[in-house]
Amino acid sequence: MSFVDDVVSVLPKPLAEIAYRHRELIKFAIVGATTFVIDSGIFYALKWTVLSEKPVTAKIISGVIAVIASYILNREWSFRNRGGRERHHEALLFFGVSGVGVVLAFIPLWISSYVFDLRQPDVSFTVENIADFISAFIIGNLLQMAFRFWAMRRWVFPDEMNEIAAEFEDLVEEEFRRN
Repeated sequence: MSFVDDVVSVLPKPLAEIAYRHRELIKFAIVGATTFVIDSGIFYALKWTVLSEKPVTAKIISGVIAVIASYILNREWSFRNRGGRERHHEALLFFGVSGVGVVLAFIPLWISSYVFDLRQPDVSFTVENIADFISAFIIGNLLQMAFRFWAMRRWVFPDEMNEIAAEFEDLVEEEFRRN
């Protein structure tokens, strides 16, 4: 039993049923919150020090590190009961999907920084950092989260048993039609 299962077990029955049906989404969100802390901590550490003039580079680096942590946590916890692919194939798909997610996360930051020019000295330190947070961590992360959850369930960690059952049902139906 996992942490989420422990929490769900103490919820009122109607809420527990909803939470149980969406346990993968809940676990995915917890992993997302964890990697958000990793991503934002590294981003600001880089942005406020060695990459102060290159916020998009800082975001890419922090995003890649967060993606590595995300793979480990999602593989071992969120989607533990899914898959069936060889690990190297699964990892390649995960990092491909996550690469698209990293791009989706930094596009709003790029627009904020270089299209709207919300950078110092044109704006204050406070305005720059609020704009960076909203564009990279709110808008960017919402975009990538929606895409990644859909793509992870669809391609990286598919529910192989449902697919096999559907194929079996198709075969049985085809066999009955022949007879």
